[in-house]
Amino acid sequence: MNIDTALKEAMSIGGALGAALVDYDSGMSLGSVGGNAERLNLEVAAAGNTEVVRSKLRVISALGLNDGIEDILITLHRQYHLIRLLEPAKGNPTLFLYLVLDRERANLALARHYLKRIETNLMV
Repeated sequence: MNIDTALKEAMSIGGALGAALVDYDSGMSLGSVGGNAERLNLEVAAAGNTEVVRSKLRVISALGLNDGIEDILITLHRQYHLIRLLEPAKGNPTLFLYLVLDRERANLALARHYLKRIETNLMV
């Protein structure tokens, strides 16, 4: 599945407010859907979350852990922000899917399951 289709599928997840595919090396979004300039600027959020990913990767390295990040969850009072790193084996070692969910309408377990499925089928 291509980027546009993957992002549209992410937006079909219950409670989805916005989704993006982001390169954490550059901080640039390869595509995004949803959000709005007033309440959820996905470009700003994508760039900011690259710092979250980079920071966690530095900590893993500093601790000498032989492990990788599957996903990162940021829980706000009204939203969930889910960051799912793409498997490096797929040839995309610096990409992540970013999904913003309305906390009242979302099922976090299902969202994580669907995001993993989208990652599996995504071709970049």
